[in-house]
Formats: sequence, C-alpha cells, structure tokens
Amino acid sequence: MRWLPFLLLILLAWIEISIFIQVAHVLGVLMTLLLVIFSSAIGISLVKNQGMKNFMLMQQKLAVGESPAAEMLKSVSLILAGFLLLLPGFFTDFLGLLLLLPPVQKHLTLKLMPHLRVWRGAGAGPDSGYTVDGEYERKDTTLIEHDDKRDDR
Repeated sequence: MRWLPFLLLILLAWIEISIFIQVAHVLGVLMTLLLVIFSSAIGISLVKNQGMKNFMLMQQKLAVGESPAAEMLKSVSLILAGFLLLLPGFFTDFLGLLLLLPPVQKHLTLKLMPHLRVWRGAGAGPDSGYTVDGEYERKDTTLIEHDDKRDDR
C-alpha cells in the first residue's frame, strides 16, 4: 500500500511521455511544446476566472448567513485543477480541464458533502454567543508606580 503513490507517479509519467511522443510524431516537437504551454496558459486563465466567481459567491453566502460548504469544495476542485494545469503534459491538462467542468464539480461536491462537517464557532452568526455590557475608565499609565526594588521574590 505504501508503494501506491510511487506507482501512480510512474504510471502518470509513462502516460504523459507516451502521449507527448504520439503528439510530437504527428505535429512536430516545437508545435507540441507550444501546444502544452498554450493549454496551460488557457487553463490557468479559466481557473482564475472561475476562482474569482466562486470567491464572490462564497462572500455572498457568508453575508446572508448561509453555509458556503459547497463553494469551499468547489474551490478545492479549482485548486486541484490549477495544479494539474500547471504540470506540463496533455493528460494532466485533460484532467485539470475535466475538473473545471460544472457537471464534474457538481458530482464531486455531491459525493463529498456528506463527509464534510461545518463547524461554526462562537460569534459565527448574528444570534450566537452572548454580549457583555459594561463601562470602563482608562487610567493614565504614568500615574501607576511600580515598586520593582523589593527583594521578597
């Protein structure tokens, strides 16, 4: 079981190299490199746009007092998509773009929502916690003297 991540990494590298060789055979190496860079740039732009929309939606839900749990899961999907799109290769770009599709995000959210617990601490809502009413008086710090010369420690 501890070898599984290593094997998955080797499998991912093998898939990426195989696809890169096939595409380079058809298009040429320079065109393939440009295509990988272009697809990564377009993917990052899409992640940025969707991320900003998702952030605005989270802020709106928080302002109304609703739980932004679904949007938080969607943002995890966006972060993972951004990471996959930054990695060079066609297979990781395909997986990253797949995570940007709304039906895939919705399916992922529906699968993960039952496992998510939302905890709101004190002061999380308008009626939560308690309020203490009181008065205070500020004293000037120069008037307070300390007797630091005592040796009865």
